Amino acid sequence: MIKNYLKAARLRTLPLSVSGIIVGSLIAKSQGYFDGMMFGLAILTTIGFQILSNFANDYGDGIKGTDQNRTGEERMVASGAITPTQMKKAMIVTTVITLTIAILLIYLAFGKEYFAYSVLFFLLGIASIAAAIKYTVGKSAYGYSGYGDLFVFLFFGLLSVVGSYFLFTKEISISIFLISFTVGTLSTAVLNLNNMRDRKNDEKVGKNTLVVKIGAEFAKYYHYYLLGSSLLFALAYTTMHYAKPIQFLFLIAYIPLTRHAIFVYKNKDESQLDGQLKIVALSTFLFAILFGLGQVL
Repeated sequence: MIKNYLKAARLRTLPLSVSGIIVGSLIAKSQGYFDGMMFGLAILTTIGFQILSNFANDYGDGIKGTDQNRTGEERMVASGAITPTQMKKAMIVTTVITLTIAILLIYLAFGKEYFAYSVLFFLLGIASIAAAIKYTVGKSAYGYSGYGDLFVFLFFGLLSVVGSYFLFTKEISISIFLISFTVGTLSTAVLNLNNMRDRKNDEKVGKNTLVVKIGAEFAKYYHYYLLGSSLLFALAYTTMHYAKPIQFLFLIAYIPLTRHAIFVYKNKDESQLDGQLKIVALSTFLFAILFGLGQVL
């Protein structure tokens, strides 16, 4: 049974989920603000939100029949390996654990001195839980209406990078949004690739993702835009804060991303895109590591 829950947690998505935390935290460290305990709690909180999102996605798509004929890795509720009731319980447990860790993080970051900030981040935590669940769960699930891309951009990009940076520094600079756009667009590219792979099945079951709405050809153009703009945002931030050549170390991550873009351009069989998900997700994680190292070394 534990093995089934690990499958439902989709461990391969976790490196992508923490990329924004790594970027925001290491930028703060380069400016003299850092706390190892806070960083660890931020990572654990983000992983908790991602696992909750994966459980909810498995549950929501499973009970709606969306996953019956999907390609890619097997889903637990759709396959019967985990019942809907069991998955709901797993979601509740994950929510409680994650929210507890988030509260500890907020208290450590702001204490009693910044009470207003504590309230704000607590509300952001609640919003993150709601967003994780409402992606596919319920009649008004936004993942079925084409808004998944927007929410991924906001939560994986802006909130993850800017939020983690603010936890350490208690301030926001305009330029931090540029690099949050990079992480946001790369994270959205992963979702877009996933939706490109599932386009035919999603169209059949009424899951109107952005890819279903704009069609296969424009989805490719949109994908190129996401990848290209992510690079431009990163270059813009680095140019604004340039001090040493090593800051461009992140460009190494764009080697596999460029090869990936060529693969997408040549691809005629959407089911073959499944293997590319790992490439984009891990390249985003690699970007976060290399970009962060470029800031602190």
